[in-house]
Amino acid sequence: MDKTKKIIYWVATVWLALGMFSTGMVQLLKLEAKGQVGPPGVYGIKYLGYPIYFLTIIGIWKMLGVIALFLPKFPLLKEWAYAGFFFLTTGAIFSHVAMGDPFKEIFPSVLLLILTILSWYFRPASKKFNVAVQ
Repeated sequence: MDKTKKIIYWVATVWLALGMFSTGMVQLLKLEAKGQVGPPGVYGIKYLGYPIYFLTIIGIWKMLGVIALFLPKFPLLKEWAYAGFFFLTTGAIFSHVAMGDPFKEIFPSVLLLILTILSWYFRPASKKFNVAVQ
């Protein structure tokens, strides 16, 4: 893996992990930022039409996904984490689009989706799950 790809991987992965960890903590603890009018807190999840307990589920999934990304080895687990992040972010994007939200409300999910794709695409061979086809 050349140096540029390695840098892209680590920058995307660290930013992805920070984004997922921070929003996961807010969701898991059901916190609200002062003056917050959109997700990821209780107000946001209710606004999007989801039950409040959904915050606990996605908060835990995000935390476990971040841990999986940084565990040594376990390439299949990393693939599941990337898939989970992909489903979470595309689900969030679709939810906001369905509500007719402006792009500024959709942008954080789009950014996390882009970081997920970049991190997955540029991951080193040691972090890839290889299936032997017979």
